Amino acid sequence: MFIKTLELKDYRNYENLSMDFSQGVNILYGDNAQGKTNILESLYVCGTTKSHRNSKDREIIRFGREESHIRVLLENKGIPHKVDIHLKKNKAKGAAIDGIPIKKSSELLGIVNYVFFSPEDLSIIKNGPSERRRFLDMELSQLDKVYFYHLSSYHKIIAQRNNLLKQISFNRKLLDTISVWDEQLVFHGLKVMEGRESFIKTLNPIVADIHSKLSGGKESLTIKYEPNTDKNSFMERLKNSLEKDVAIKSTGTGPHRDDISFFNETIDIRKFGSQGQQRTAALSLKLAEIEVVRKITKDSPVLLLDDVLSELDRKRQNYLLNSIHDIQTIITCTGLEEMVQNRIQCDRVFKVTEGTVTSINFDKMDFTQKKTGGNV
Repeated sequence: MFIKTLELKDYRNYENLSMDFSQGVNILYGDNAQGKTNILESLYVCGTTKSHRNSKDREIIRFGREESHIRVLLENKGIPHKVDIHLKKNKAKGAAIDGIPIKKSSELLGIVNYVFFSPEDLSIIKNGPSERRRFLDMELSQLDKVYFYHLSSYHKIIAQRNNLLKQISFNRKLLDTISVWDEQLVFHGLKVMEGRESFIKTLNPIVADIHSKLSGGKESLTIKYEPNTDKNSFMERLKNSLEKDVAIKSTGTGPHRDDISFFNETIDIRKFGSQGQQRTAALSLKLAEIEVVRKITKDSPVLLLDDVLSELDRKRQNYLLNSIHDIQTIITCTGLEEMVQNRIQCDRVFKVTEGTVTSINFDKMDFTQKKTGGNV
């Protein structure tokens, strides 16, 4: 799969933008805070309906405007598609596939698969469990519509149960009604847990092989799923913790508290790994994500690299860049020095300046830049 074109209207700092992408490596370069990441974000929104930044729709719409529009033309296994996303400040977003409006965002999943890699992902190992759950959910939701359905349902029920817990603190008679929510919570929660467990099993041999190569065979990497509760005792734990939940007005048991751990032999890298080990494990995880998408979809994802190369040493840069030679990649960076140093063949280069994107002609051997005018 690959992205052909992107059109934006009133999206963050872009009033109007139209871009044509190569099927190979596309570079977006320019100073910080010029709008490079906004382009990657818009592509991700058009594939998942969500921002990788967890931004709300009203934060994405250009300042002073009421609406924003994204259009992506893409090709998936030889079949062309057009995806439109319409963002509104005070209403739910609208989406259409090939000109036909869709009612559920899950209908969009699978049209295009993205692997998004940013500097923040290099801290996923040492950050809190919410970041690791987000990694699981972002990837699984793209790959499995059933998982996305159960995850969405689970989060809605959690919100409703938490609201009921707040009401119970003022009216104890409402305690009798919570069992209805508990049954639904356990049903959808078990499906979420099963999806995560299966994903980790698929991921483990792939990440182990990549990590071994990255570390020159000196280290191993195993990912362990750490569910908050055992599947067989989920309902029992909910009942036993009810009084505590009422006291804190929040649900403390369930997959919304899950985590994953990373081990080098018996060493927990989250707690005892060096910064270098943690970053290598994070890179292994993102590269394994690419291979998992390939395995499940029988196609390559689109890779979005947001200023990651500057965060990696030369060895890890080379490994990453050698791993993406056969998939469409869109890279943001502040300059072309990294590309020159690594002798990377760039198929299209764009300069981003204050919300304006200019296509750059260049010689692939020496990266001589020749600025051109006209449309991108």
